[in-house]
Amino acid sequence: MAVVVANDVRVFHDIAGIYKFLGSDHPLLGVSSRSLARLACEVYAGNGIATYINEPDNDDALMTTPMLSYLINELKAIGGINLSASHNPPDDNGVKVYDQFGSQPVAPQDQHLSDAMAAVRDVRMMDFEKARQAGMIRGVPAEYHEKYLKTYKTMFGDLYQPQPNDPPIVYTPLCGCGLTNAGTILTRLGFHFQVPPGQGPDGTFNAIPLKAPNPEVPQSTKPAKVFADEIGSSIVLCSDPDADRVGLEVKLEDGTWYHFDGDQIAAVLTYYLMLDPEGPRMRGLVIETLVTTKLLGAIVARAENSWIVDDLLVGFKYLSDVLKQLDDNGHYKAIKCSSEDLVIATEESHGIAVIPTIRDKDSAPACMYLAALQQRLHHGGSTLLDYYAKILEEVGSYDTMPRSIMMTGVDGMLKKDQIMNSIREKPFEAIGGQRVHKVVDYWDQDMFGPFLSETEKLPRNVVQFFLDSYVVTIRPSGTEPKLKLYCQLLPHEDTPTGKGRELLRKLREKTEVFAKAFYNDLLNRIELSLDEAALLLPDIIDLDNKIHFQEHTLIELKQALEAGRFNTLDSLLAWLETEVAPMTPGANPLPAIKAPIAYVTAQWAGKLENVSLLTELQSWAAQ
Repeated sequence: MAVVVANDVRVFHDIAGIYKFLGSDHPLLGVSSRSLARLACEVYAGNGIATYINEPDNDDALMTTPMLSYLINELKAIGGINLSASHNPPDDNGVKVYDQFGSQPVAPQDQHLSDAMAAVRDVRMMDFEKARQAGMIRGVPAEYHEKYLKTYKTMFGDLYQPQPNDPPIVYTPLCGCGLTNAGTILTRLGFHFQVPPGQGPDGTFNAIPLKAPNPEVPQSTKPAKVFADEIGSSIVLCSDPDADRVGLEVKLEDGTWYHFDGDQIAAVLTYYLMLDPEGPRMRGLVIETLVTTKLLGAIVARAENSWIVDDLLVGFKYLSDVLKQLDDNGHYKAIKCSSEDLVIATEESHGIAVIPTIRDKDSAPACMYLAALQQRLHHGGSTLLDYYAKILEEVGSYDTMPRSIMMTGVDGMLKKDQIMNSIREKPFEAIGGQRVHKVVDYWDQDMFGPFLSETEKLPRNVVQFFLDSYVVTIRPSGTEPKLKLYCQLLPHEDTPTGKGRELLRKLREKTEVFAKAFYNDLLNRIELSLDEAALLLPDIIDLDNKIHFQEHTLIELKQALEAGRFNTLDSLLAWLETEVAPMTPGANPLPAIKAPIAYVTAQWAGKLENVSLLTELQSWAAQ
């Protein structure tokens, strides 16, 4: 009986100064994911359970989330854990728990686990070295990593043969573990890729803007895009610290970069795998959550002998649970197929899986397919953005816009509950000028059945609103202190039409306007609202800081410019950096405010046309 223990790169340094009152010798300083993983092995050994951990004698060893899932199945382990906080800030840490199938458990199994942990009264441990000598702590045999890589290399086949004249690919693990999965598979397939300086494994994430190693955050890859410009690359691929999520940035002809969101990546990969005449032309099962783009369903509808599951709660464990049910029952609801029929399982938060033996997200196959498609398109004089736009032309005018309202502390928790309670007690009758036709509340036990356990209440804390051309969803995050809202635009008589990037631009503009309106509709439930500039701040910034920026920072900035308070741009930026420092504890906050500063300076241009610093500030914000 054994489990697999993984860890990412995190090291606690208290960059936000939360525990500075304890001085320089408090016990949390220097605690790493690796040290927590070793501690977990000692606890398992003390309770008679053997563990597999990568390179037990190497204090810097790492293991990705997808490799953990793969090993659980390969080693016939009874489960596993990963010490990681995914894409969260560097001082965050936690544990991901996996069952014997290599997936995270759903209700009520997760409740049983929670109850067992709560019942512990005596912690038994065995010293790490003694456990090693007793065979209770074991290294992972190297051949399993080779088998993992071979699985994807075989799947890839001869889809693309890298050419000597291929432009370089930039891949960054965002200071995490990804070089061992995505990086290695790109190498094995012959792709020429380079990693930006300083972005190898580093638990402080020092090279990542805002210390936000998250593929969903466009600012996180800014240094990688600068590096790509320097070496002549037109693509940046990335993964988060535990290497399960994938990110994509593409350079356009005018030198600007386009950030692909998770829904767009999912659509590109699903179309490539199923409908692209030069792709693998796969047929079978596609799985997505209820907040992932409905474009996937339209793609699957064009592929014969294929099925889609698109009504799942948010979280990759629910996608994996479909595969479990297929293995156990031979069907999932009315769909009769095997888990081996999986084409892709995907979610809007930049996660995909393409083989049933890895039951969590994996950035490696996404990177290999996107790299192949990018190089093919490059030689044809096109881009991945053009490719996506053609999918919209062919399949339908869909778009999505996820937003988040970050709310921290006890007051933030109360506000989140207040908003959710409000929309249940008095649901919206109209959103963004469109009438609401139907409201679906996943806490409705008459419709969705009784709660299987207390642990099922959070993932089912979801309310959906159906309009003529939108499906709008609101839910609290299960891993971060925020509300998440999803605006899904569907083809309708009032949906924009057109060709290529112009169609994409029209759709995105429409969805952005709608999403901002819905964002404020929700804030109005707690008697708050944000103006256009504050809405342009990244959603990793909490609501209190956004309100301070709106009601204090921008007003003082305008007054300072009018009064000539600063003589140089550097002195102005130094003041701004200090003023907004609480937005991004421990990280330079200036990248986070460029978009709103660009907006307000354009608005002020007429009234402050004689202020020389205004032009310089505009130029800085546009960079």
